[in-house]
Formats: sequence, C-alpha cells, structure tokens
Amino acid sequence: MQKNFVAINYIQCTPEYRERFEYLFGSRARAIDTIPGFIEMHVLRPANEKDAYLVVSYWETEDAFNTWTKSPEFMEGHKRGFADIAKAKQEGTPPPMTSDFKIYHIIAD
Repeated sequence: MQKNFVAINYIQCTPEYRERFEYLFGSRARAIDTIPGFIEMHVLRPANEKDAYLVVSYWETEDAFNTWTKSPEFMEGHKRGFADIAKAKQEGTPPPMTSDFKIYHIIAD
C-alpha cells in the first residue's frame, strides 16, 4: 500500500490524565484497522511531559481519512475520551485533554 497522506493529532493531557489517556489507547477497539484506505497508526509519548502526545495515522488518500472521521466507528472509538471531556465541562473544570489535528501529504520517504 502506498502511503500518500498523514494525519497527526497533537494531544495535550493534564499530568493527572496521562495514565488514563495511555490506557484508552492501549485498550482501544481498533475499529480504524477495518477502514478502507487506512494503513497504520503510531501513538507517540513525548519525552518531555509538557509536550503533546502524537497520534500519527497513515492513509492511502485524504478521502479515506475524511471518511473515517465521519464514520460510526470513529465516534465509537473516541466516545470514552469524549465522555471524559464532557464530564469535565459538566463539572466546570478544564478538559483533561485537548487536541489539534494537522494533515500532511507525503512527498518523500
């Protein structure tokens, strides 16, 4: 499979949420693995605890990635983290994590 497209999610976690975040990824349903056009994913823990985690996913096309983000599998795969954020909002506390997506096209390996 040709890797043509990369999506990187930069995730900042509060110090007390880091263990939970890692647990969520370690126990994930792996639904993304069944999505057409998905190639592979890496979840990277920062060496410096103040830096963001990186979730790097490789895709055949940008359209395949966009299809994933609109799928029921995407919502299912993210519901536990979304629930943690909703709970913090309901309690009037800052979210335990924030994320920022950036997308890239691969020009060289």
